[in-house]
Amino acid sequence: MGHNMGEVSEFDEWEAKTYAGLISGDLKVKNGERYKCPFCSSGRKGYCSINGLLRHASIVAGASTNSGVKATHSALIKHLNNSHGKSSEPQSQQVAVEPRLPENRGKQYVWPWMGVLVNVPTKWENGHRVGASAARLKEQLSCFCPPKVTALWNARGHTGTAIIEFGNDWSGFENAQAFGRYFMAEGHGKADWKKKKNDYSGIFGWVAMDEDYIFHGPTGAHLRKSGTLKTINDFENERVRKTGKLVSHLSSQVEVKDRHLNELEWEYNGIIESLDKMVRENEKLKLSHEKRISEKQKQARMRSLAIIEKNKKLRSELEYWTPR
Repeated sequence: MGHNMGEVSEFDEWEAKTYAGLISGDLKVKNGERYKCPFCSSGRKGYCSINGLLRHASIVAGASTNSGVKATHSALIKHLNNSHGKSSEPQSQQVAVEPRLPENRGKQYVWPWMGVLVNVPTKWENGHRVGASAARLKEQLSCFCPPKVTALWNARGHTGTAIIEFGNDWSGFENAQAFGRYFMAEGHGKADWKKKKNDYSGIFGWVAMDEDYIFHGPTGAHLRKSGTLKTINDFENERVRKTGKLVSHLSSQVEVKDRHLNELEWEYNGIIESLDKMVRENEKLKLSHEKRISEKQKQARMRSLAIIEKNKKLRSELEYWTPR
């Protein structure tokens, strides 16, 4: 992954030339909804999905020791990302599904799910080994949606090994499995790495499991520091426990909320009842006051009439006794 410092200008020139050919359409990668590598496939064979072609281009660009091959496949990656985009349903956004290999449910995986990448190209520079950065490796493996990539170093520099992290959910497990299946299909899996110890080329990769976890050296040390061993059944049981605990907690919260709601409802009903009582008492007071006012007014009218009648009588008597 990456190219030698002395080949930078040649690499960039070849990559740019290839990219231009892909943009212009001189180099065909798409036929309907199918894609194929114009550098490795010919005829009707080699068609796959856009994700499959992205994986192919990423691995070839990283594993090949040929500068021209690296440049062409790097340009292909750029063209697919810029012109076509990734698949409409990237693996990291798909609904979490059950693992595809139920027979592996008892095997111990490193969790959060991780992958091991070995034989990453390195070279001596200023007294220590240097190689592709974690960011570069992550970019080349972007079709597997890794949240994080860590290149392992020791006292002599880059070890040529990197740890790929895929997350801790089912989607991450599926991406890790796709990562492992791809390298296995390319003849660059763990078994191939063991067989080709004395005659190998290119990068090898596999899903990290118990054998890697207990391995002495930077790989095992990093895996033990960053994760733990779990079977699929362990993961499922823990998820069920957490779900049950969450449901229990939510049920408790609902019960508390219900009690509080009932208390508020009781308090509200009490306030409404008190207000109704105050309104009724106010109406009674109002009616009583109006009744008293009416009676006072009636009594006042009666007294006024009595006074008027008495005045009339007195006037008549006065007129009778007054000499004419």
